[in-house]
Amino acid sequence: MPATPTTQLETFANPETGHDYTIRMHIAEFTCLCPRTGQPDFAALDLEYVPDRRCVELKSLKLYIWSFRDRGAFHEAVTNEIADHVHAAVEARYLRLTARFNVRGGIFTTVVAERRQPGWQPAPPVALP
Repeated sequence: MPATPTTQLETFANPETGHDYTIRMHIAEFTCLCPRTGQPDFAALDLEYVPDRRCVELKSLKLYIWSFRDRGAFHEAVTNEIADHVHAAVEARYLRLTARFNVRGGIFTTVVAERRQPGWQPAPPVALP
């Protein structure tokens, strides 16, 4: 087990490139530091994406998320940075990262960042009886 975080994301070949399907991950223990006070900020991250040719490897994602623990970052900036890095690594057809930060000063903050390949459209929703 590595003893240090990393900023590198590893990927593997998507085993089913012929269909759109969604991968969802809940990351319950994200932490970074408030850039103004240095106090820890805690958040739960929900990452969901429709892979194209590659998928993110979970252990590398865990170590990547760990790399933010001692960094100062505004909620909006860190959410978009993570979305950009994951999207660049897997070139997802569609990606959404929802960051739900714990209360700070009586305010809960949720930041949602989305990325998509140009021209990609989701399949129409299906309503089952």
